[in-house]
Amino acid sequence: MPKTILITGTSTGLGISIAVQAAQAGHKVFATMRNLKKRDVLDAAAAAAGVSLEVLRLDVQDTTTVNAVVDQIMAQEGQIDVLINNAGAGFIRSTEQASEEDIQWVMDVNFMGVVRCTKAVIPHMRKQRSGHIITVSSVGGLVGQPFNEIYCGAKFAVEGYMESLASYVTPGFGINFTTVEPGGISSEFAANALKKIEETGGMLDDEYSPILQKYIGGAQNRQAGSDIYQTPDEVAAVVMDCIESEEPPIRTRTSQWGEEFASLKTGLDPDGKKQQAKVIEAFLS
Repeated sequence: MPKTILITGTSTGLGISIAVQAAQAGHKVFATMRNLKKRDVLDAAAAAAGVSLEVLRLDVQDTTTVNAVVDQIMAQEGQIDVLINNAGAGFIRSTEQASEEDIQWVMDVNFMGVVRCTKAVIPHMRKQRSGHIITVSSVGGLVGQPFNEIYCGAKFAVEGYMESLASYVTPGFGINFTTVEPGGISSEFAANALKKIEETGGMLDDEYSPILQKYIGGAQNRQAGSDIYQTPDEVAAVVMDCIESEEPPIRTRTSQWGEEFASLKTGLDPDGKKQQAKVIEAFLS
């Protein structure tokens, strides 16, 4: 059955792949991005796939644009079946080196952006007594990693936020929540994270420098030839499986590498359903 789907962050990589695959599956797709001047790649991908998308401006850091897009879709379609919180940004820098402005930006894009969009659609989904909110997180939302503590902190927050919503909004109103946890994605995401280093003062020559160089060198080697990195299309296919599932997971990794990497934290409860049941029993039974 066709669904009305709102997707954030569709100017590059994974967002484009999700939008195109969702449209190919017959869904009505509203693809959004902060800067509509960057829509050319999305438009080209849609044309090549022979699908049509509605492209709208939505800045996850601006509540006004979030609410305006949701209001427009509701006026036009009468419902929103799926929200995909895909917009996000990487950040590589130690806590000592990160400015408070940097930290606030990372948290605002990666966590508050998810909250703003989720808050905007929940009232409509609650009235429908149905809906699905899918958030692209990361294995970094499960496992902390070197020089990624600010980014991982934001993704850990996303994981806790979605897990908490699933404990009472799902049984109360029929709205499902899923966090999708990729490892690496071969897209502009990693390049943009490195670009952010340069924009915020470059690599500093301090005691962290040799450790950072080791980390970056390892990341480049991993991207060159390993099973860590997936294509945007591969990760988008996992998102599509979640959309089509009648009993979607609360969390899911997107690759075997991700499963193995996070296995010490997810091995007893890979999809989060057992923990959800335990929380409901403890607090709401």
